[in-house]
Amino acid sequence: MMFAIPGKQAVTITPKAATQISKLMTSAGHAGLRIGIKKGGCAGMEYTMEYVNEPDANDEVVEQDGARVLIAPMAQMFLFGTEIDYETTLLESGFKFRNPNVTEACGCGESIKFG
Repeated sequence: MMFAIPGKQAVTITPKAATQISKLMTSAGHAGLRIGIKKGGCAGMEYTMEYVNEPDANDEVVEQDGARVLIAPMAQMFLFGTEIDYETTLLESGFKFRNPNVTEACGCGESIKFG
């Protein structure tokens, strides 16, 4: 079951991230961006992201500003309360997760550990 608080979305999407997700959804005709978690990386877990053509029945769906994010069942409890942002720097551009549940993260920010 989803750890839902009435009226509160599992994750929030910043306007920059929403723009990027909806742009990619539109250009490739995808149903949304699915976020999951897998074992791996230097801190024990890492995020996975993939564009999918249809949501899974168990995905938690978050829609904001034309963007649709699907959260895989295994990731729902880990991602609750996370803000998804999109940052562009001189070196890279990509999605950033500001996750209050993470106790440790490696320097790359993609590998995480939950307390």
